[in-house]
Amino acid sequence: MRFCWSNLLLIAVVVILGTASMLSSCGQRGDLYLPDDEDRRADP
Repeated sequence: MRFCWSNLLLIAVVVILGTASMLSSCGQRGDLYLPDDEDRRADP
């Protein structure tokens, strides 16, 4: 099976956009860590 340039371009765009969306969403709400047990008890 032979691919034409438009099929390869579509696959490349999908991979690039998917990777960019995954990387940009990491850490949107601050640092990624588990809070201490004491912090959970203090919050209402």
